[in-house]
Amino acid sequence: MTAWFYSLELLSKIYWGIALIGSFIFVIVIITTFIGGDSGDLDTDTEIDTDTGMGFQFITFKNLVGFFTIFGWSGIACIDAGMSKTTTILISLICGLIMMAIMGAMFYYMQKLNHSGTLKFKNAIGNVGEVYLTIGANRSSIGKAHVRIQGALRELEALTDSDTHLKSGSIIKVTDVTTNGILIVTQLNQ
Repeated sequence: MTAWFYSLELLSKIYWGIALIGSFIFVIVIITTFIGGDSGDLDTDTEIDTDTGMGFQFITFKNLVGFFTIFGWSGIACIDAGMSKTTTILISLICGLIMMAIMGAMFYYMQKLNHSGTLKFKNAIGNVGEVYLTIGANRSSIGKAHVRIQGALRELEALTDSDTHLKSGSIIKVTDVTTNGILIVTQLNQ
C-alpha cells in the first residue's frame, strides 16, 4: 500500500490525501449527526460569520467537509482520466463549490421546515371560524370560537363588537386580536 502511494506523482498524493481525510471527517460528521452528537457542545453547523443575519450560510463546517471530499475525489477522477494539472484543479474546484452550494441550499431549506411551535394569534386575523360558546354582545362576556390558525383548528377565547350575542354555531370572521390573545370577531351569516 505504501509503495503504491509513494509511486504517485505529487499532485496525485495531494488529491488522495485530501480525498481520504475529507471522507474520514465526512463519515465522522454523519455518524455524530445520526447519534445526536450534532447538538449541545459539538455543533458542526456553526456559522463562520454569525452577525450577518443571513439564513443561507455558504461557509459552514459541513459545507467545507463536503467541499474537500468532492474536491479530492473529483481531482483523482480527473487525474485517472489523463487530464492536465490545470484542468484537474479547475474541475475539482468547480465540483467542490457546487457541492458546497448544494449542501448550503439543502441545510437552508431544511432549516426553513422547522418552526418554533409558538402560537401567533395575529395569524388568525382574516380567518373564518365557528362560535363554540356564546360570545357576549359589545364585549360583555368572553366566549369561545373554533378557528383554524397555523394549520390547526383551535378553540380560542373571543369577543365581539356586535350589538347582538353570537350564539353557538354562528359563522364568524376574526377581525383583530387583543394584546393578551383574545380574538375580536364579527358574524358572517347575519
